[in-house]
Amino acid sequence: MSTIAEFRLPAEETALSVVFEYVPTATVELEPSVSKTLPCLWINDVDAEAVEAALDDDPTVDAFELLVEADGRLLYDVSFTPDARGFLDDLLGDEASLLEATVTSGGWQVRMRFRDREDLCRAHDRLVERGINADLRRVTELTDASSPHTRLTPQQQEALAAAFEHGYFEIPRRISMEELAAELGISHQALSERLRRAYETLVDAELQPMSDQPN
Repeated sequence: MSTIAEFRLPAEETALSVVFEYVPTATVELEPSVSKTLPCLWINDVDAEAVEAALDDDPTVDAFELLVEADGRLLYDVSFTPDARGFLDDLLGDEASLLEATVTSGGWQVRMRFRDREDLCRAHDRLVERGINADLRRVTELTDASSPHTRLTPQQQEALAAAFEHGYFEIPRRISMEELAAELGISHQALSERLRRAYETLVDAELQPMSDQPN
């Protein structure tokens, strides 16, 4: 059965720690990937001049190119040094999938899907052997019984469940967006986007004619 695992990894033991010395308020999000080709990086809450000065001086970065600048977000194609990207190779080994990765001054927060718990254990062991303090925060087994037919991603389901549990949908709200994001260990921007996509998916499913819905 598939296994979902969440890690927290120190930036100083992996990559991009110097970026956050320059721009501590920045948030970096990796696009999901199912291959060992490093995905592009969305960088939020910083201007291009500041982040490019930081990337220039970060010893874990070989090269970078700005691809898109929109709505206060910057999309970069970044090439890491072989040593720096090795931890991602360790995670993506055994045909694992990168579901989500966010980097802040507090380090990397990574969500992965593994074929089974054994693959997860091997990935964790590889990180430890590399000298990385890999903090495994949560493990979820995906079974047929626990995975009903839904178009929501696991991240979207988690966000909605946490929002409901903590009273985000109540009037007045019992928790703010910032507090809920902290509970989930993700950025405010990441939570906002996750909830927006979940709402869009639920509304689309509700308004879609029954004959068009998947069996």
